[in-house]
Amino acid sequence: MSQQESNHHRLLGYLSVFLAAAFWGLSGIFLKFIAPDTGLKTALSLAFWRDMFTFTVLFVGLLVLRRRWLRVERKDLRWLIALGMTLGIFHVFWNLGVLLNGAAVATVQQAAMPAIVAVVARLVWQESLTWRKVAAVVLTFVGTVLVSGLDVLSQAEISWFGMLVGLGIPVTYAGWTLLNKKVRASYNPLTVLTYAFGFGALTLLPFHLFFARMWLVNSESWLWFVGLIFVATITPFSAYTFGLGRLPASVAGILAMSEIPIVAVYAYFLLGEQMRPDQIFGAVLVIVGVLMLSQRRRR
Repeated sequence: MSQQESNHHRLLGYLSVFLAAAFWGLSGIFLKFIAPDTGLKTALSLAFWRDMFTFTVLFVGLLVLRRRWLRVERKDLRWLIALGMTLGIFHVFWNLGVLLNGAAVATVQQAAMPAIVAVVARLVWQESLTWRKVAAVVLTFVGTVLVSGLDVLSQAEISWFGMLVGLGIPVTYAGWTLLNKKVRASYNPLTVLTYAFGFGALTLLPFHLFFARMWLVNSESWLWFVGLIFVATITPFSAYTFGLGRLPASVAGILAMSEIPIVAVYAYFLLGEQMRPDQIFGAVLVIVGVLMLSQRRRR
């Protein structure tokens, strides 16, 4: 592969992950209109149906249009099962984290994911761990803390159980990224996601049966749910998986944190929420950390 082709290859990866972050940032808006009541029963039930509907759409779509993409090697099935279980468990940890610790604290805990991915990718795949990556991880984490609000974080009361749940958020998020990177090399992104969401739904099924609850009570809720599936789930997950095929896992993990300032911008323009100077500065730090990865070292 020539230098120009390599640059184009990586550029597509950067753009794909940025696209994923932009569409992931819309999830909160869709959820706000789908289920204003964010209790435990609603959150876990919604997580199950989100995974289940996404799997159904992907499976039917591939069955009709690209049936051969549904074929996978038996040796890879265990990795796809692990990928799906990690995705489902991450959804459980995230929902519990938001309920126990608050959205701001859960967001900060999530921001530890790039550091975990960078270290594991270094040990497993010998991905480079340059000063740029380390600096980008630090900047994105500090920026996330500021965007989440220092006043909110200082008032948060976290129990030991809440701390354990909070630790599970970045660990499972990192696990999903690393497993996705492994299986992505052999299959189309839609193939990977079909199996991931299928096994993710199976992982969440016991929680759904225990916490079963109807939350789609009218046609408007169904319309927002359809938007959640196609706009804030299938599109970003597909773009992120596509990007993982063109970027190191550590780079993709850091780039994914650009979702944090994007969500803040959405909240400002779409929900009318105000941003303080420290939050704006935090968003800038995240952006700077992400942009550092696009600067190639001169020879």
